[in-house]
Amino acid sequence: MSWETFLIFVVTTAVVCLTPGPAALLVVAQGMSNGYRRSYWAIAGIALGNAIYFALSATGVAALIVASSTLFSVIKWIGVAYLFYLGISAIRSKASALTVSSDATHATTGMRAFWQAMVVELSNPKALLYFVALLPQFIDPSRPVGPQLLIFGITCIGLDTMAYSLYAWLGSKTRRFTANARFVKTSNRAAGGLLMVAGAMMATLKKVA
Repeated sequence: MSWETFLIFVVTTAVVCLTPGPAALLVVAQGMSNGYRRSYWAIAGIALGNAIYFALSATGVAALIVASSTLFSVIKWIGVAYLFYLGISAIRSKASALTVSSDATHATTGMRAFWQAMVVELSNPKALLYFVALLPQFIDPSRPVGPQLLIFGITCIGLDTMAYSLYAWLGSKTRRFTANARFVKTSNRAAGGLLMVAGAMMATLKKVA
């Protein structure tokens, strides 16, 4: 592929990765509760979710899923329900990857944060639509497709990791405030509310014609 095409892909993907969403909220909460290093469990879960979607898109499976109204609706409503579940859990301060904890003994474990992060990413049909709509625009059919997909895939995962690492770092910088019960309660309610808003917005998402 040409350098111009690759740079456009990088800029487009970076903007999408940096746009706040449920995954970003999750990583910020992890950074606040567990610190920058331990938040990498959640970042790894998100990266795996995106890698799965990228692989599905590259093999054409994602296009078939999007083309099916039934499958698309199932993915969408599972995502909506899960986001509302996490949002309510955060508001009620139940153990969750999106709940800020002032006590390290009650912080979400690494593997639990990993799986919750992956589920959040996989239950987001916007990620599915993004890869289905984006990849074909940058593929040059006159050149070997395999190497292009490999480059795009590695680039996506790398940009994802950098973007969410930034969110985790920003969250970790406010970690000292988690000793304040009022701050923790307000943060949980804010995160839960935003997550439910994200779920409501996801509910309005329509399948590409």
